Amino acid sequence: MAALSFIGRVFFVSVFVLSAYQEFNEFGSDGGPAAKALGPKFNVLSKHVATHIGFELPHVEMKHLILGAIVLKSLGSLLFIFGSSVGALLLLIHQAVASPVLYDFYNYDVDKKEFVQLFFKFSQNLALLGALLFFIGMKNSMPRRSSSSSSKKKGPKAKAN
Repeated sequence: MAALSFIGRVFFVSVFVLSAYQEFNEFGSDGGPAAKALGPKFNVLSKHVATHIGFELPHVEMKHLILGAIVLKSLGSLLFIFGSSVGALLLLIHQAVASPVLYDFYNYDVDKKEFVQLFFKFSQNLALLGALLFFIGMKNSMPRRSSSSSSKKKGPKAKAN
């Protein structure tokens, strides 16, 4: 049963590993195509935050954000494969922060083609987020085994006739 659980986690985490691997290979000196795609979306988010909340986000290099995402996905994936809730939490943080920024369907009209594509991708990431929440919930709801001497197995009781 443990082997099946491990294999399942490996398949689940392959989404994050392959994504981090692709971003790492294309990174270059400027952050690669991911930084070029994230730049305009981050600028729109900065303007939304500034107008609605009144807080101005500090200037940050896109290549640093991409590098942070690669590290979060890689470290989170490695820890998650071995069943760590911390790894799931790191992946959860990445999904919760990156999904609304990358898949900004809310900036498009419903009848536009971009809206449908972005909403579909956002929904897929929301499913990954839900699976991570489920894993964390299940991990925390399972009783922990104690290695103290009081938990040693006792022999069967003798029947009294």
